[in-house]
Amino acid sequence: MKIGELAKRSGLSAYTIRYYERIGLLPNADRDQSGQRDYDASILTWIEFLDRLKTTGMPIREMLRYAALRERGVDTEAERGALLQQHRERVRAHLAKLQACLLVLDTKIAGYAGVEKRMKDYDASIPERQRKPAATRQAGAR
Repeated sequence: MKIGELAKRSGLSAYTIRYYERIGLLPNADRDQSGQRDYDASILTWIEFLDRLKTTGMPIREMLRYAALRERGVDTEAERGALLQQHRERVRAHLAKLQACLLVLDTKIAGYAGVEKRMKDYDASIPERQRKPAATRQAGAR
């Protein structure tokens, strides 16, 4: 497949594909008779894996290390596995931090939702004769 088709199917720009190829994240593409890149469809699986590594925050230098190990073949499986296990632990730690942040946000949002209810309850508890008309209340009173 030509670079335009690969870009369309992978979601990467042609520029990014050429960049990834230049730095070694993607293997050099075969060339057709006119010198244009001609990619095998199997490259899509590798690009999808790279995207997942990127999404989970793996630095490009580690992605390059993994790609180089992959290129060297089966003898590097243990090292690649270890690299992925280390990355997984960093992802898990990051997820735990995000979960804690999410809990704080949920608590804060619930508190803001509670302010409106508390104000309505407070307003309802004031007898009619003690209430000032809405137009005469001070802005800071709410």
